[in-house]
This record gives sequence, C-alpha cells and structure tokens, in this order.
Amino acid sequence: MTKRIMIVEDEALVAMMIEDLLGDLGCQVAGSFGAVGEALTWLGGDQADPDGAVLDVNIGGEMVFPVADALRRRGVPFVFATGYGDLPRRGFEDIGVLSKPINIGQLSLALQKFGEAA
Repeated sequence: MTKRIMIVEDEALVAMMIEDLLGDLGCQVAGSFGAVGEALTWLGGDQADPDGAVLDVNIGGEMVFPVADALRRRGVPFVFATGYGDLPRRGFEDIGVLSKPINIGQLSLALQKFGEAA
C-alpha cells in the first residue's frame, strides 16, 4: 500500500524537493502546506488522515507544534525537518528530526518508522 504523506514546509523549493524524494520512495503526497493554519484546516476536514507527515519546525516565523499536536492526537506518525539543529520545545523528544537539506536515506528511515508506528 502506498503511504500518503503530509508536508508542512514554507519554502516552495524545499517542499518540491521533499515531494520528489517521497515520490522516489514510492509515496504519495497527501497534502503540502506552507502555513500552520492551512495544515490545521486541512486536518480538520473530512478526508482520511495521512499515513505520516514531514513538518518543518519554523513555518514563516510560526512554530509547527500545533500541527504536531493535532497529528499526535490522531495517532499519525511524523518527523520534524529543521536546519537549526535541536528542537526549541520540550515534549517531542521521541520524535525524529531530519536535518536540512534532507537526504533520501534519512527520509527512507523515517518512513520505515512510520510503518512501525501504525
């Protein structure tokens, strides 16, 4: 079964790169969002939950943690992506972090863990 992955990334070129990597790994993009509010609105809709998500930590100066909280409540596995190193918030120590620029090996390992979480 093809995994449907949600992306929250405010830089269009980075989002397109992640979409391409996901495609190379046999995944489908469930939705790609450049703002926290857009992602939360989509999650509140009536479509099926994604199988996982890749979340940039800083979305245009806004932290992505409300989206992470919503995904966690739904039981959807996710991973953070950041160019900053450590996460600026406690409570997500158990969540994987992909360093930017994301490479396909890192992403593949994260996707495998999504399968284990399901």
